[in-house]
Amino acid sequence: MWRKKNINADYLMKELSFNATGSSGPGGQHVNRVNTKVNLRFDIVNSVLLTNDEKQLILNRLYSKITGRGFLRLSAQAERSQLMNKQAVIQKFNILLEKAFFVKKKRKATRPSKSAIQKRLDDKKKLSEKKMQRKNV
Repeated sequence: MWRKKNINADYLMKELSFNATGSSGPGGQHVNRVNTKVNLRFDIVNSVLLTNDEKQLILNRLYSKITGRGFLRLSAQAERSQLMNKQAVIQKFNILLEKAFFVKKKRKATRPSKSAIQKRLDDKKKLSEKKMQRKNV
């Protein structure tokens, strides 16, 4: 079971920076003329909207996608239009933030019931008897 920490990715939109470059996606000659690939960059270390604990959590959980200077970089180039790629990269960003802020619910230790213990012992006994019957007497 997962529990989500209260964080709204929409209010971080002010701190995101986008730039468009040439894409290698579908589109034929259209790709050569238009900059449709969208790169998203988010400066985690210098973010004003995140607390230090939130910054540290993002840096720890998303370390493979963060540069040495503390920038989270994402890109999208699957679509033919720049607008659709921008929406796709924002969606990727929101999904990553949700994953980073999910907190796993702690497990409560419980004991097995008496019937479960008895069933396990009975199963062990049956298996033991089955194997004993296989031996040469």
